[in-house]
Amino acid sequence: MSDPAIFLHQVERRYRQGDNELQILRGADLAIWPGQSVALIAPSGAGKSTLLHLAGLLEKPDAGEVYLGNEPTAHMEDDARTALRRLDIGFVYQFHHLLPEFTAAENVMLPQMIRGLSKKQAMERSVQLLQYLGLGPRAQHRPGELSGGEQQRVAIARAVANSPRVLLADEPTGNLDPRTADHVFGALTELVRLSGLAALIATHNLDLARRMDRRVTLREGRIIELE
Repeated sequence: MSDPAIFLHQVERRYRQGDNELQILRGADLAIWPGQSVALIAPSGAGKSTLLHLAGLLEKPDAGEVYLGNEPTAHMEDDARTALRRLDIGFVYQFHHLLPEFTAAENVMLPQMIRGLSKKQAMERSVQLLQYLGLGPRAQHRPGELSGGEQQRVAIARAVANSPRVLLADEPTGNLDPRTADHVFGALTELVRLSGLAALIATHNLDLARRMDRRVTLREGRIIELE
C-alpha cells in the first residue's frame, strides 16, 4: 500500500483558560490514504475544529507530529507551512466565502494565479473543474447569481484548483437543504475518488457519512474508528 497522504501521529493539543489547561487532543492518531474519504462525526466541543486546524497546518500540535506525505510539519517555520498549505491542502467551509465581485470562474482562478499559473492556464482549468461539477453554463455568473448548492460547488472547485493532496471540509453541506446537500456531497466524493485526494470531512449528516470510505469520531481526545 502507498504511504498515507496525511498522518497525524500521537497529536496533542491543549489551550490555556485562565489558570486552567484544557486538553482537547490526547495522543490522537489518524492516517488517510490518497483517494480515501473519511467522515469525522463528533458532538460540538469534542475537538473537530481543532483536529481540522492541525491537519490543515493552521495550528501546531503541542506534541506529536503531522506528516504530509512523508514530510513532518510540526517544527517547520511558518513560511514553509504556509507554502505547503497553499499547494497541498484544500479547504471547504460551511459558508462558501466566495468573493462576490468575481465570477465563479475567476474565484476558481485566483488560487492558481497566486501559485504562479498564467491567466490563460488558470481559466482553462477553472472551466474544466466547473464543467465537471455541472456548472459549465454558470462559470461567468457572480456568486449572488448562483444558488446555495451552486455556490458550494464553486467553493469545492476552488479548493481543488491547485491539485492538493488533502481536502479538509467542515460541514460543507450544513447550510443546504437535503436534496441539494446530497447533490453537492455526491460531486465532492466523486471528485475525491477520481483525483486521488485524501479527504477529511466533518459532518453531522449520518446518511452522508455512511457513503464515505471510513467514519471516525473523537472520544476523550482520541480518534476512534467507527463501523
